[in-house]
Amino acid sequence: MTRHTPPSAPPKIRLFSRSSWPEARHLADVLRTETVGGALLLSGAVIALIWANSPWSDSYTRLGDVVPWPGAPWHLDLNLATWAADGLLAIFFFVVGLELKREFVAGDLRDPRRAALPMAAALGGMLLPALIYVAVVLSGGGEGLRGWAIPTATDIAFALAVLAVVSSHLPQGLRAFLLTLAVVDDLFAIIIIAIFYTAGFHPVPLLAAFAAIGLFAVLVQRGRTWWWALIPLAIAAWTLMHASGVHATVAGVLLGFTVPVLARRPAGGDQPTTGNEQAGAAEAGEGGLAARLEHRWRPVSAGFAVPIFALFAAGVTLRGTDLGALLRDPIVIAIVAGLVFGKSIGIFGSTYLLARFTRAELDEDITWVDLLGIALLAGVGFTVSLLIGDLAFGAGSTADDRVKAAVLLGSVISAGLAATVLVRRNAAYRRVAERERLDTDGDGVPDVYQHPDAR
Repeated sequence: MTRHTPPSAPPKIRLFSRSSWPEARHLADVLRTETVGGALLLSGAVIALIWANSPWSDSYTRLGDVVPWPGAPWHLDLNLATWAADGLLAIFFFVVGLELKREFVAGDLRDPRRAALPMAAALGGMLLPALIYVAVVLSGGGEGLRGWAIPTATDIAFALAVLAVVSSHLPQGLRAFLLTLAVVDDLFAIIIIAIFYTAGFHPVPLLAAFAAIGLFAVLVQRGRTWWWALIPLAIAAWTLMHASGVHATVAGVLLGFTVPVLARRPAGGDQPTTGNEQAGAAEAGEGGLAARLEHRWRPVSAGFAVPIFALFAAGVTLRGTDLGALLRDPIVIAIVAGLVFGKSIGIFGSTYLLARFTRAELDEDITWVDLLGIALLAGVGFTVSLLIGDLAFGAGSTADDRVKAAVLLGSVISAGLAATVLVRRNAAYRRVAERERLDTDGDGVPDVYQHPDAR
């Protein structure tokens, strides 16, 4: 008599579970760099605020208005503030492109089951702030609808600086979620910028920009890392993209997308055939060109490009301002409400619904309170929010100072609420962090990554 063995139940989906050791190692390197960058970003913002409200505020304004080379061709007679936003942030978005490519090829986003969570959370965390912004502005008369995308962005450097200040030892699964969420958020942000904030579209320079990006792609895909060829091609792509009317930072993301992630295999080498070899493809990504370029350019982005942008962008002048009128302004209320409530409710609600409909469970070390803290932290929207504000209303416009004040206020409130929630769980986080560092056999790989049940 044949005995029928009942089929085994599929493994339960665990949200915020630890990733692999190579992924955790890469994440730790990124977070270290971005945390230092976040401190520099905050320093740049504080200097800008103090300078713009000091007796020397005119010198701050004059510095941003300086045009280094007037009469330059291709619409490149830009002032320093615009160079910081359009030029330096292209480096930031190039690193974003590299990180996105790595996530889709060798990171969490290559696995649809793991990708569903940050994708859903990022989408919810962008839709709800935009809806709140539109609703508030419409109720106040409808002026300023063009800024609907301002509260949709998350600033990972600012967020990590907050975590460093409160000494929060987040579990690896939560840190990975926060970083991946921010990367996906940046992807949606650059799509929004390209589609909704393009002015005076010119197809010929755009096609020429794509040609330069194509030549860049051919070189990097063949492993040709000639700086004397790649840097001029990248500059040409940026210049032509700028001349086309599409925001020039889009060129940075597209260039990052072209860079190969996985290490090149020797000619004639066999492709991975076993499950272990395929699972190890992510480790191979550590030796790919994308990882090397990211390692080289992320410190430039986090340590120079973004802080200099903050120095020029965050200088809102409050002297002589009627603070009561400012706080009653529909644009200010819409941005603050979008960042504080829209981001947190959108991310928390999307994750809760995903867990409910997929019957997923939280990892044993994670609680819903932890997710609330991360969702509040995602309301820190600084760099990209300020950039979208400039694109929506124009630097120096009547709405410019209101947008800057609102982004700063919303980000500070979100950071304060997140810190309040996360600090209460710090003791639990510290115990998890100790387990994640424990390496009893001294082989350099913590025990929890070799034996997932080690708790």
